[in-house]
Amino acid sequence: MKLREQIEKYIPYNAQEIKEQEVILRYMDKFDNLLTRDNEFAHFTASAWIVNEERTKVLMIYHNIYQSWSWTGGHADGDGDLLHVALKEVNEETGLTNIKPLSEEIYSIEILGVPAHEKKGKHVATHVHLNVTYLIEANESELTKIKPDENSDIKWWGLEEAIEASTEPEMRVVYRKLNNKLKGF
Repeated sequence: MKLREQIEKYIPYNAQEIKEQEVILRYMDKFDNLLTRDNEFAHFTASAWIVNEERTKVLMIYHNIYQSWSWTGGHADGDGDLLHVALKEVNEETGLTNIKPLSEEIYSIEILGVPAHEKKGKHVATHVHLNVTYLIEANESELTKIKPDENSDIKWWGLEEAIEASTEPEMRVVYRKLNNKLKGF
């Protein structure tokens, strides 16, 4: 199924997702380069909310740019299969190989503001990520591996602890939503 169909088919969880689904679809109508960073204002990213088999913990990385505990994820970079992107990012950022999506359906959508920052010696202007999140299960006992150019730590957190571990207030709102959705999954 194509990305647009997946986003159209997605049933929003709350008012935030209703509005952001509408905006994402409108952007898709206006821009043909949202899958790449060529669109310097808005582009697609994919994230993973990684849970253990009991769904009592989430795996987070300590993100070097944001200096905060964070989910895994990354830019689509031309790949319209955002589940593939999310799984690839889980593997790259944690080293995990024994991972599986709990559904191939989108778990959550967000439009995330990204402040200006430096990356690999270049200035990146303020922009937004049109983010699609997937719920991924991993084995808590599998060894992890840090990706030094992106993160400096990896840790399993209790669901509430994960929210508190983030130093980004706007992401705490997102993580709380993901955990609340998990209760009904």
